[in-house]
Amino acid sequence: MLDKDKKIKVGIIGATGFAGVELVRILLKHPHAELSALGSVSFEGQAISGIYPSLAGLCDLVCTDSQSVIDKSDLVFACVAHGMSQEFAADCAKKSVAFIDLGADFRLESEDEYKEWYDGEFLDKELHEQAAYGLPELFRKDIRGKKIIANPGCYPTGAALALYPALAGGFVEKTGIIIDAKSGVTGAGRSPSQTTHFPLCNEGFAAYKIAAHRHTPEIEQSLSHAVGQELALTFVPHLLPINRGILTTAYAKLKEGVGLDEVYDYYENFYKNEAFVRLKSLGQTVNLRDVKYSNFCDLALHADERAGNLIVTSAIDNMVKGAAGQAVQNMNIIFDLPEGAGLDLIPPAF
Repeated sequence: MLDKDKKIKVGIIGATGFAGVELVRILLKHPHAELSALGSVSFEGQAISGIYPSLAGLCDLVCTDSQSVIDKSDLVFACVAHGMSQEFAADCAKKSVAFIDLGADFRLESEDEYKEWYDGEFLDKELHEQAAYGLPELFRKDIRGKKIIANPGCYPTGAALALYPALAGGFVEKTGIIIDAKSGVTGAGRSPSQTTHFPLCNEGFAAYKIAAHRHTPEIEQSLSHAVGQELALTFVPHLLPINRGILTTAYAKLKEGVGLDEVYDYYENFYKNEAFVRLKSLGQTVNLRDVKYSNFCDLALHADERAGNLIVTSAIDNMVKGAAGQAVQNMNIIFDLPEGAGLDLIPPAF
């Protein structure tokens, strides 16, 4: 690890995408890190502040190529599409540069599932064995000491934090689980599409990739760890006509004789030392407004006693806890820094 008095030199590959520029926003205020280089294929040779004027005078680094980013950094964040990160990770490993992938290349433990859902393969199986899945509240012990981190997807973050304790505590059945989630359009990335183009998204609301979204196996993988066996669930995402946030509503069948108070006590104990998970009191609800621009995940528990279901809702900012903020949280862990360093981000009141 680095000398505690020396700042970590951090580079970002894919710095001009939404997750990349969110990393820039957070890291500019990080007390133990400094931006060393920004990489962009589309905007190479241009200053980041020319692409995002909000950064004028705050960060005027000129975007360069990925190799320069790796050469100048102690740690590299990769904000690129799946299929691109494995080669970057291999290069970083050769140079003893830590690597945090905000894409999907290292998230799935099974190569067969990666082939099925992403139509790719593990280029270096040993490299994948060295990687850790970076959802700190659930897998912190696996992250420490690692230099390759798979930053979780935004939907899997909200879903896993919502249901993991219920499954780990044995309060709900392992079958019939339904995850219903709604995301802001930034989750689709910077490039516009037919679904994210403003006039086609605004004043509309629709489900998409029903029971076929690539985050499904990632959610199943996390929740399977809670019970020690493979789970299958139904995941339905929706696109909200807003910029940021993911609201997840998770449904699971309560086991006979289990009451909401018992489940709540378990959740309260499970997350009592987690600074970024805020459990609402019974009867309260979560709202995307209350987590916007922050690394918080807000949770609320409800029970449908008539149907015998546990209902857990979670709210995160998909660009922070669902991407850049969680990536910085992982950086803090692997460099043995205070986990909340640089993440004292306060949500707006309205």
